[in-house]
Amino acid sequence: MATTGKRRVLYRQGTGFWRMTAKWVLVFGALYLLDGGLFRSWGDALIWPMIGILLWVPFGIGVVWYPKKDQRVELTARELRVRRKRLPMEKVNLLHVARLWLEGRSTADDLLVGEWRPFDRVVWVPLRDGRAFGVEFRDPAAFAKVFGAFAVAACGGPDIVRARAAAETYPDPLPMRPRRSADDAGSWLDLWDIFN
Repeated sequence: MATTGKRRVLYRQGTGFWRMTAKWVLVFGALYLLDGGLFRSWGDALIWPMIGILLWVPFGIGVVWYPKKDQRVELTARELRVRRKRLPMEKVNLLHVARLWLEGRSTADDLLVGEWRPFDRVVWVPLRDGRAFGVEFRDPAAFAKVFGAFAVAACGGPDIVRARAAAETYPDPLPMRPRRSADDAGSWLDLWDIFN
């Protein structure tokens, strides 16, 4: 948890660019040290850093990082921010999030959060209108824990959540799928209308 200006950030996930770059440097740096120290001269081993630099843009950025550039997420008490798009908490069905979290689950997922493995996974965020949109996380259980605890607190606590969940009815959130047009098979513009 961090504080940025007057906003209290409950959860933050970056794009992973610097993490990817650090791993790239570590791999080719290790090859340079091994080759220069054990097999050839240091001058000959410079080929490895050069290869790493040449491959970093097309493969490191283009193949490894670029498909995950949309994973920049920030959660505050007022909004969920995905890249530069903002989803106000007024549109989120926090009661549904809180009810499932008290059961140890997250939205649109039957597997208990405690059983999630630490790799990329989509967490579905339910909306009041019955839709749910997916956000991909590198550590989804950490986000689900923070989001669930926030939802329970925002709804007044576990007892109030259980009472409201028993009394209120709302549509079960259905995962949103982007409508693909013939001109742009990969357009996500229809998905982002929930942020407006």
